[in-house]
Amino acid sequence: MRALRAVCRLLHVVGHVIGGWFTIRFAFPALTPAQRELRVQSWATRMLQIMGIQLRLCGTPPAAGPMLLVANHLSWLDILVLHAARHCRFVSKAGVRHWPVIGMLASGAGTLYIERESRRDAMRVVHHMAESLRAGEVLAVFPEGTTSDGGQLLPFHANLIQSAISAQAPVQPVALSYVDLAGQKSVGPCWVGDDTLARSVWRTLSGPPIAAWAAFGEPQTAQGRDRRAWADELRSAVERLR
Repeated sequence: MRALRAVCRLLHVVGHVIGGWFTIRFAFPALTPAQRELRVQSWATRMLQIMGIQLRLCGTPPAAGPMLLVANHLSWLDILVLHAARHCRFVSKAGVRHWPVIGMLASGAGTLYIERESRRDAMRVVHHMAESLRAGEVLAVFPEGTTSDGGQLLPFHANLIQSAISAQAPVQPVALSYVDLAGQKSVGPCWVGDDTLARSVWRTLSGPPIAAWAAFGEPQTAQGRDRRAWADELRSAVERLR
């Protein structure tokens, strides 16, 4: 019965992804930026519901920008969770742009792409992030740079934090976690090491029900700190929220 339920959910997920593709392809050109943001948030919320994942919020997501969200990174689900909590533009590795269907969904949601191996490209992305923050947008980054199993918070890379300093914008720490309905940590959605996306998705769909927690801390300003010092403090803030 669990496998049958997972197959049904998977079919619904595929249908919802295709529906999102059609929305971006045909409806987005006629929508305002604000309307697009609402569509993305609604789509992400519905996707979590289809997958049987309860969204639980602690603290207050930003009502408006400018704001840079910094969060720990556990899973491919993290993007859906943050989008459902509050639409934001993500910074993602450039390869995602070329993924079938997913790349179009990410681009339609306003993702900024970065070549992680290129220092020069990082400077370009920081410049665009600063411009977006000055324009009053909400951005989100995963400063760990990769996913983990959640057992220990990885060091935060400081490069992208420079965008908030340059734009004089606040940064809000966010802690993400996945738990079963008894409140125990769930590793089902984790995507680490040699694990594959397909395996992680199936584990999530076929496993017991889980809840996705997004804990929003208090926004911070630079207060004279350089990006490395601020990144260390933001990591500490996310650790406390966890």
